[in-house]
Amino acid sequence: MEKKLTFLGIETSCDETAAAVIQENNKGTANILSNVVSSQIEKHKEFGGVVPEIAARSHVENIDIIINQAFKESKISLNEIDGVAATAGPGLIVCLTVGLNIAKSIATFAKKPFIAVNHLEGHALSPGLQNKIKFPYLLLLISGGHSQYLIVEDVNKYKQLGTTIDDALGEAFDKTSKMLKFGYPGGPYIEKFSRLGNKNFFKLPEPIINKAGCNLSFAGLKTAVLREAKKIKNDTKLKYDLAASFQYTINNILYKKTKEAMKQFLNKTSLENCDFVVAGGVASNKSIRKNLENLAKEKKFNPIFPDIKFCGDNAAMIAWAGIKRFRKKLLSDINFSAKSRWPLDEEAPYMKGPGLKL
Repeated sequence: MEKKLTFLGIETSCDETAAAVIQENNKGTANILSNVVSSQIEKHKEFGGVVPEIAARSHVENIDIIINQAFKESKISLNEIDGVAATAGPGLIVCLTVGLNIAKSIATFAKKPFIAVNHLEGHALSPGLQNKIKFPYLLLLISGGHSQYLIVEDVNKYKQLGTTIDDALGEAFDKTSKMLKFGYPGGPYIEKFSRLGNKNFFKLPEPIINKAGCNLSFAGLKTAVLREAKKIKNDTKLKYDLAASFQYTINNILYKKTKEAMKQFLNKTSLENCDFVVAGGVASNKSIRKNLENLAKEKKFNPIFPDIKFCGDNAAMIAWAGIKRFRKKLLSDINFSAKSRWPLDEEAPYMKGPGLKL
């Protein structure tokens, strides 16, 4: 019988210091033996966003403690693991380097295989921690730094259908929350206060909604929110209305663009009853989940969302991606360098910057 692999995963791409020990099981999913995440939200709150130098310093201070805690909770020793996986990009170089270097050191010291993991692949495969998923499937990856539609053909094999040409969706939530003086990170605040507002009060734009396939744009929406936020000043009720209108507009955009992505997916694969996976930090938004779940059922896709604890940055998904890559014999050289930019589909056009034609 094939041995069930056990991996240590390490994640330090942004402002979470995380480590996890994950083991394969007989169901084709994972036994999560430990999943430790140390958040730095309080350190960055006053700045309204992540300060790279502060984040990196915090990783250096906490990484040993977090890894030791992951081993302690898992009741697994270093000698018992089969490999070490760490996020190598995309992300903040000063942060990535902390986790990557300690992962290399552990792998070298323990004479274990080392796997450099693309953070986006971690998100893309994260639903597999709890659900047995068939390839290919349609993925909507929505996080603080990325928003894209991809066909996940297999581990290490991705075809991009669309992406954001400017802001990522999580970034748009953060900036809107900052404009309304709700707090950081913005997603939970917008979701909370939008329940108290009238979603139809403000008519906000849906940029490039009828063109550019399933590419996304949120910069124009963000500008419209800024314009309205300046007018309403400190009127709490209108702030709630603007938050509700913003989230309602986001849901409209995602509904229309996802419908187009589903159409493209079906045209390219000619398959029926496929999985539709929504992953990344913004996938924890319950309103967005419900909206996309309804669309998936309407279009006869099977909607799959990771558990909310696996939507944000975590090391369980990194360890899982490490196991999946190891099974494909995709090991990494110990000299693998951190990458600030690392697309899943290397052949996809870079969609940001001036002069972009849609």
